[in-house]
Amino acid sequence: MGHKVNPIGMRLQVNRTWDSRWYADTKDFGNLLLEDVAIRDFIEKECKQAGVSKVIIERPHKKCRVTIHTARPGVIIGKKGADIETLRKKLAKMTASEVHLNIVEVRKPELDAALVAESIAQQLERRVSFRRAMKRAVQNSMRMGALGIRVNVAGRLGGAEIARTEWYREGRVPLHTLRADIDYATSEAMTPYGIIGIKVWIFKGEIMEHDPSARDRKAQELQDAPGPRGSGGGGRRDRDR
Repeated sequence: MGHKVNPIGMRLQVNRTWDSRWYADTKDFGNLLLEDVAIRDFIEKECKQAGVSKVIIERPHKKCRVTIHTARPGVIIGKKGADIETLRKKLAKMTASEVHLNIVEVRKPELDAALVAESIAQQLERRVSFRRAMKRAVQNSMRMGALGIRVNVAGRLGGAEIARTEWYREGRVPLHTLRADIDYATSEAMTPYGIIGIKVWIFKGEIMEHDPSARDRKAQELQDAPGPRGSGGGGRRDRDR
């Protein structure tokens, strides 16, 4: 079962928590949920060049606190904070609440599944070989401290007539282990031959605490830890499906 379901959803309330953190009555819940989706879509579109990893939305009393995790905070903030203020005003028009924007830098983008998947997608759109893009992503993640990583790409790879799936894995990716800290993300590359789907799983270690906020604390400690480690074992595994 662990190989079929989304690894993040499977670990909610075990060692992960939601990206939308608020409570609402039944009559307001649907509208606020759609508002969250619109806010995330807008931020991803406006900040496409900033390397946005995730968007956390909290709603204290009559306020909307939006935290953007990004690999390039300077792109969002802009000169003297001009761009972030413009973004805040645009978001304020989308919600009736007072909007507060926070920017959090992702110091090790090689360990963030969303950023790794987006990087592979951008390389495929520039017609880089899919094997080279996958291998480069795996090597960079292992060098920066990942204990395991798996990358799947599916579609008309290299312009082939028949779509297929290929994957590359190094290290361990224990999807059945609930205490495993596994980051998962997907992305799409728009190529002249059609869409190529990318999936990335990154195993960063184990979280022994049964606490939804444990992963956030561990991620912060990992971001602050200096120096990369050597790449782990494992080998290349490509195959058609």
